[in-house]
Amino acid sequence: MSSLKYLSAYSEQTQQQVSQLIAQNKLGEVLLKRYSKPHDLRTDRALYQYVQELKTEYLRNAEPINKVEYDSKIHVINHALGLHTSISRVQGGKLKAKHEIRVATMFKEVPLEFLRMIAVHELAHVKEKQHDKAFYKLCTYMEPNYHQYEFDLRLYLTQLDTEGRKLWT
Repeated sequence: MSSLKYLSAYSEQTQQQVSQLIAQNKLGEVLLKRYSKPHDLRTDRALYQYVQELKTEYLRNAEPINKVEYDSKIHVINHALGLHTSISRVQGGKLKAKHEIRVATMFKEVPLEFLRMIAVHELAHVKEKQHDKAFYKLCTYMEPNYHQYEFDLRLYLTQLDTEGRKLWT
């Protein structure tokens, strides 16, 4: 089951069910039934606005996000869907941090639920640096279906690996 590298943390039963869908060439079909169309946030400006709206709604008191953009240099192969970076600089007598969120360009053409999951994940890093219980609690606070969307996104990445075609173009 080497083709299931994105699902390696899931149970053997789940992996077997996914393998059956792959063998029947139905994995893409299942995803298309669940998520029929891609989002329309194609530009960096639209993505920035979307992330800012999420931040305003759920993380009002968090530090500001200075930049949000799609990044063609992020490769999912390295297990990165997006990146949150914090650059600290001394200005006057104070330490100032600039937060940036970058999302892999391949996610310009996916359902909004997948993009939301990535945005919520990266926003959660503003408050919680580690992938611990508090981090995932914050993610599910911002998006109650976070874990389902993450699983479905992993299914999509598996489908891309096995079939090599995008579903929402």
